[in-house]
Amino acid sequence: MLRPLAALSAAVLLAGPALAQGFGAPKAPVFGPVDTGHLVAELVPGKASIAPGETIHVALRQRIDKGWHTYWRNPGDSGEATQIKWTLPAGWNAGEIVWPTPDRQPTGPLMNYGYSGEVLLPVALTAPAGAAPGQSVELTAAVAFLVCEEICVPEDAVLGIRLPVAAVPAGPHPQFGQAVAQALQAAPKAVPLTAAFAREGEALKLAIAGEPLTGADFADAYFFPFDGTAIDHAKPQAIERGPDGLTLTLTPGYGFQSPTPPTELSGVLSLADGRAFEIAAQAGPAPAGAAGLGPPPARAPPGGGAGLGLPLAIGFALLGGLILNLMPCVFPILAMKAAGLAGHAHERKEAQRHGLAFLAGVLATFLALAGLLIALKAAGAAAGWGFQLQSPPVVAALALLMLAVALNLSGVFEVGTSLQGAGTGLASRKGLAGAFFTGALAVVVAAPCTAPFMAPALGWALTQSAAAALVVFFALGLGFALPFVLVAFVPGLLSRLPKPGPWMAGFRRLLAFPMYGAAGWLAWVLTVQAGDMALARLLAAAVALALAAWLAGIAQHRQAQGKRPVLTGSGAGVLAAAALAAVVWPGYQPATAVAAEAAADIPYEAYSPERLAAARAEGRPVFVNFTAAWCITCKVNERTALTSAEVADAFQRTGTVYLKADWTLKDDVIAAELARHGRAGVPLYLVYGKGSADGVILPQILTGRTVVQALETAAAG
Repeated sequence: MLRPLAALSAAVLLAGPALAQGFGAPKAPVFGPVDTGHLVAELVPGKASIAPGETIHVALRQRIDKGWHTYWRNPGDSGEATQIKWTLPAGWNAGEIVWPTPDRQPTGPLMNYGYSGEVLLPVALTAPAGAAPGQSVELTAAVAFLVCEEICVPEDAVLGIRLPVAAVPAGPHPQFGQAVAQALQAAPKAVPLTAAFAREGEALKLAIAGEPLTGADFADAYFFPFDGTAIDHAKPQAIERGPDGLTLTLTPGYGFQSPTPPTELSGVLSLADGRAFEIAAQAGPAPAGAAGLGPPPARAPPGGGAGLGLPLAIGFALLGGLILNLMPCVFPILAMKAAGLAGHAHERKEAQRHGLAFLAGVLATFLALAGLLIALKAAGAAAGWGFQLQSPPVVAALALLMLAVALNLSGVFEVGTSLQGAGTGLASRKGLAGAFFTGALAVVVAAPCTAPFMAPALGWALTQSAAAALVVFFALGLGFALPFVLVAFVPGLLSRLPKPGPWMAGFRRLLAFPMYGAAGWLAWVLTVQAGDMALARLLAAAVALALAAWLAGIAQHRQAQGKRPVLTGSGAGVLAAAALAAVVWPGYQPATAVAAEAAADIPYEAYSPERLAAARAEGRPVFVNFTAAWCITCKVNERTALTSAEVADAFQRTGTVYLKADWTLKDDVIAAELARHGRAGVPLYLVYGKGSADGVILPQILTGRTVVQALETAAAG
């Protein structure tokens, strides 16, 4: 069998002549269904009879074999439209085909438009005023199709239909009338819409507005042009909403490269609710109300979180928050909090106050992050959970924050107490501000992690109203803080904590090292995002911050000994401010966001929708890894489940294409694909099998065996 693209190229070269030859072959008409090879075709009437001078619709009905398709009036990047040539008695007239809204059919790097399954192409037929009632008229149509799967086959038939001529108009045909009426009802309509287009650099802006579009769902809006040269069909169509319409950002086709570019852009606008409108846009300024509200909220498919509903989303968020405590990225902070509770293990009231302060810090920070994320998405940004770590200045500032916490735990300087109380370690700390700060810091550090159950909950929340999203994030924060609140309020649990003592001072010093590790990890993330020069800036700032901490410690020592303070305290503040300014000041140059490992055990390619479509068109299984350098869970999975010899052998044995979608830096294409699968962040693992329409979502915590079984199932189709 020919490979798909080779067969497609052959079809493009041969389709036109083959279809034309189909019309030239004299054949007797068949009054009924005809199997042309890969579809069954027939002519079906919308009415039981036709009256003199009346116009009725007769449809070309195609029942296409599974896996095959035919083409729309503009087939897209390749293919050929279905053609009908009528042979009618004198005085009879046939109109143009009423084309249903087509489906998008990606094939490798191409995008085609056509139909699969069953489709009806209605045609208006008008009887002459002098048609004699009581007679039956035979109408003949020579039809030609290009029918494609992995290969394309030109097929044809000569079809006939007998229509009784009645004295008065009849009702719908008892067998086919409803189907023809539904096809006409669903066909694109010409309605009062104002449309205009304008070339803006390498983009083509198509703006459409009017009362039929007010309040419409634009989540999957798409423009099918009538002219095959108008746009690059394979390129995505970005959507911006307006109060009364939308604006599509298209990529111009080679028709716009001619010395006389088009002055009209006509086609079909299709909406997610099934409505479709014929539009004819003129070159000129955009109509009012066609933009200004940002992109539509992403919609997840079934199974990706879209059908959760608020109660289930709250339950998933609560459970995900509990499990988030087990993620490695939050271990250092939670260990600090556990030590803090141990310091009040036998002071019940104080422990409860600290538990509530920790809860307040967690909830306030979760809701603040949620509010910022909702605002960014409403403004049109492609943002998801962990979005703040896609900003190099934020990553650098967090690295300095982790370093400052580590220096504090190491005893270089103190926060919230003088060194006089340091001898009693953490037990002497009773400030609620410290507990609140610990809760806030725990959420900030947890941002790179996505626990099981979190992904569908957040994916659902970010497609809902702001109020519903905040409720889900509140539940997530509640689940995250719940273990420590329970320990603080349940006497039996609180009494099991060890008594305060000298051991706590040593434990506090020990906790500094995970924080140094967190600072080092964030420095590595910054290097992946912005290169070596960004790391140099961060290291210089880290030295300045360490010096500031040391100067602050000296000032605290002198104050504790009753000595006159020197300028060390002021100098510490100046140095700390300079260190922070050095890393948050703009000017980072993005580095190529690639995986840090120099040589992966399993060869992979960079993800793109075009590469995914091409691999699937070749009939190969595809494994897509949505990851980021700042995602701890992602890195653990890649170091364990995706590096074993068993998994590497499964990739090679099944011929699976491994695509890596790196979200370390902001990427609207990856963000949109995550949202399409009901996810607000990474990790996400998809496996596409042979012939499968949608990818299978794997668990967020991978094992080698899970990956092997998924690849083998995908290869088996």
